Amino acid sequence: MAVRGSFVLGKTIGHYKVLEKIGQGGMGTVYRAQDTTLDREVAIKVLPEQFTQDPQRLARFEREAKLLASLNHPNIAAIYGFEQADDIHFLVLELVEGETFAEKVA
Repeated sequence: MAVRGSFVLGKTIGHYKVLEKIGQGGMGTVYRAQDTTLDREVAIKVLPEQFTQDPQRLARFEREAKLLASLNHPNIAAIYGFEQADDIHFLVLELVEGETFAEKVA
């Protein structure tokens, strides 16, 4: 399943091996990935390609990263990084197992 360009399940982006797609929303697609440097699973949120061409969307994505980095709460996933590899912009987040918000609400 290709995401775009060189971003394909089973391939690597930076030092993260993409394992599976786990969600999608208005600001990006989230994947489970293996951090090959620290040997741990993480979540990677990839900004859609069309947004990388829009300075306002890119700035919003960066603000999201900075806001997450400023928070420290047991109910909020930690952010490990805001990165770019080639033309792909992505957040690296703590992988939290369990029900999604939509599942919990239902």
